[in-house]
Amino acid sequence: MPLVDVTYAAAVPEPVLRDLGAVLPHLVSEAVECPEEPYDGDLQPGDVELRFRALGPLDRSGLDVVIEVRSKWFESRAANRQERVDGLWEAVRAATGLEDFGVYLSLPVAAWAQGD
Repeated sequence: MPLVDVTYAAAVPEPVLRDLGAVLPHLVSEAVECPEEPYDGDLQPGDVELRFRALGPLDRSGLDVVIEVRSKWFESRAANRQERVDGLWEAVRAATGLEDFGVYLSLPVAAWAQGD
């Protein structure tokens, strides 16, 4: 279950952020899909958690948008993580038209539990 934090500059229009919110769950799920956590295309509540945060007055960023993805470490994910993050960057650009953004993929050793 990926956790996705999107930090954005004030100049990013709300429709672009809404587009991001609409496409990120699917694009992130494709990017982190692996044999241990296969993606069947049918996202359920809790499958991908998105959080949006505007840059604050003390934040410093050289990019309009930074997308941080955290998903549980599996060897099969870690083996090609740069290819995964590069593919996710390209998919986000194609889906939204964003150019000045970055994607950070972190694969911590973690566990997850949730209720029904």
